[in-house]
Amino acid sequence: MLALDGARAVVTGGASGIGRASCRALAAAGAAVAVADLDAEGAEKVAAEVGGIALVVDVTDAESLRNAVDRAAAELGGLSILVNNAGGSTMQGLADWSPEEWDRIVRLNLTGVWNAMRAGIGHLLAGGGGSVVNTASISGTRPSAGETPYAAAKAGVVALTASAALEYAPDVRVNAVAPGMIRTNLTSVLLDYIPDMVAHYEDITPLHRIGTPEDVADVVVFLCSDAARFVTGQTLVVDGGMTLHGAGVDGLYDRFFRSGSPPAG
Repeated sequence: MLALDGARAVVTGGASGIGRASCRALAAAGAAVAVADLDAEGAEKVAAEVGGIALVVDVTDAESLRNAVDRAAAELGGLSILVNNAGGSTMQGLADWSPEEWDRIVRLNLTGVWNAMRAGIGHLLAGGGGSVVNTASISGTRPSAGETPYAAAKAGVVALTASAALEYAPDVRVNAVAPGMIRTNLTSVLLDYIPDMVAHYEDITPLHRIGTPEDVADVVVFLCSDAARFVTGQTLVVDGGMTLHGAGVDGLYDRFFRSGSPPAG
């Protein structure tokens, strides 16, 4: 197991899915963890599981997030790891998004990452350095129809990650993970409500299975550890090989939205 003894981490979007798995994996490796999420009950539950603290905060609220990160640093005795995982989206055609929904999705998936880095980098530097891991997506590297604000925001996370890696080297390493089809609350509408979708994704994934949050969390721990000491500015795709021959949700927009039959759920 990779060791993170003495590390102190903040994980946004930590109440469920990849965020929850990352909190667990970081704690198992020896880190003290602050679980940040808009879901107060979920954050408290995960914090209790990992022996950490809960931060109830909306990552799109810059000053509230700064205050929450400051509190985490004070209670944990500093910060050395920042995992920016909060995000989410829906699907429809480019011209069908309202300006308000476009802004909401971009704020959540891109500006929220910047807000967290803005709040946390100073603490990492004050402690002598550390590691930042941002959650991008294969949607930011191989977009599909119907996910324009999400794909654009996640592509922005890739660029933000590289820019920050240049600005804060050598003291802070900044990397990203780009998950593929991972079973989370975000993907359950596809995997649980659309017939044959699990079999479809298993078939188009070279490793022949749907990913788990733990598959991504283990990469997060690697990037935070000294095993990745010469890795910065990178986006590691964690998709079982799926994007070797296509994008993540190819064809779903045509199947459900151009046909006029959006998925249930």
